[in-house]
Amino acid sequence: MIDQYGRKITYMRISVTDRCNFRCVYCMPLEGVQLRPREEYLTHDEIVEVVRAGVKLGIDRIRLTGGEPLVRAGIVDLCRDIKAAGVTDLSLSTNGLMFAKMAPDLKRAGLDRVNISLDTFRPERLKQIARIVTDPQPILDAIDAALELEMHPVKINMVVMRGWNDDEVVDMARLTLERPLHVRYIEVMPFSEAYEFAPDVLVPSAEIRERLMDAFGDLEPVREGVPGNGPARYWRIPGALGTVGFISAMTECFCGGCNRVRLSADGKINPCLGHVTEHDLKPVLRDPTHTEDDLIAAMAAAIHKKPLEHNFDQVEGEYRLRIMHGIGG
Repeated sequence: MIDQYGRKITYMRISVTDRCNFRCVYCMPLEGVQLRPREEYLTHDEIVEVVRAGVKLGIDRIRLTGGEPLVRAGIVDLCRDIKAAGVTDLSLSTNGLMFAKMAPDLKRAGLDRVNISLDTFRPERLKQIARIVTDPQPILDAIDAALELEMHPVKINMVVMRGWNDDEVVDMARLTLERPLHVRYIEVMPFSEAYEFAPDVLVPSAEIRERLMDAFGDLEPVREGVPGNGPARYWRIPGALGTVGFISAMTECFCGGCNRVRLSADGKINPCLGHVTEHDLKPVLRDPTHTEDDLIAAMAAAIHKKPLEHNFDQVEGEYRLRIMHGIGG
C-alpha cells in the first residue's frame, strides 16, 4: 500500500485494549479509563479480519499494543490467529509486569519479539512515573524471559524526562554492554496529561547522545540498523553486544520515512500519531453484507489520507486532544 506521498505502508500497530495496569504520567490518566460498552471494541474475530485485509494491502508487520496488551483476555489465542493470517513479523509492546509468566505461551503462539518499557531502575521513581506501587524486578524478569526465549531483538523503551529519570540514561545504556539488548531513548510527547509538562521535561536525543559519549567515548553508528519496523536510529557503545537507539519525534522528525498506521481498540484507523483524524472500520466490519474487498477499500482510503508529517510544533495543534493509551503509541 502506497500513501499519497509515496511512502510504502507495511506496518500496523494494533491497540487491543485501552486498559492498563500502570498509570504512566505520559500516557494514562491517573483515574484510568472510563469503561465503555463492550460492543464499542473490536472482537477477536474482527481484529483478525482487519489483519487479513491488511496483509492483502501489503501490511505484514503487526505490533500489538494497548494500553497494556497482556491484560486483554485471550491475547495468546489472538497472537496465534494473527500470525496465521499471513503476518511475517509479530511483535508486542508491554510494560513487562505480566510478561515473564506468559512469555512461553506467547512464543509458541507465534510472537516473534517484544519491546519492554523500563523508565527507571528505582522503585520510588517507578511509583512516581507509573503511579503504582511495584518494584522494577518483574520488568527485569520480563527482559530475562525474552532473552531466554530468543525473542530477538529484545528492545527496552525508556521515556526520558528531565528531573524525573534523565540521570539514569547512562545506567540504562549499561544494559547493552554484556547482553544483546537494545535500549531506545524516547523523547516525551505532549499527549494526555503530559501535554501540560512535556516542553519543560523534554530531553533532546542529541543531549542524551552527548551524555553517553561523555560516559563511554565515541558511539559507533549501526548503519544496518536493528531489525524492526520503528523509527529509532541506533548506535553502539564500543565493544557492546547490544545497541542504544533514539526515537526523536520532537527534535529530529522522521515523518518522511514513516511506514505505519495504527488501529485503535475501538476499530479506528489512525494514519498519524500527531493528528486526530480517524477512520472507523466498524460500520464496514459490522455490515452483514460486507465483503473482504469492502474492508480493503475502506482501509486503503484511510491509509491514502495519511498526512505528510505530525504537527507537534504547533502549540494549539490537534494532537493535544490525543490520549496515548487509546492509540498504543
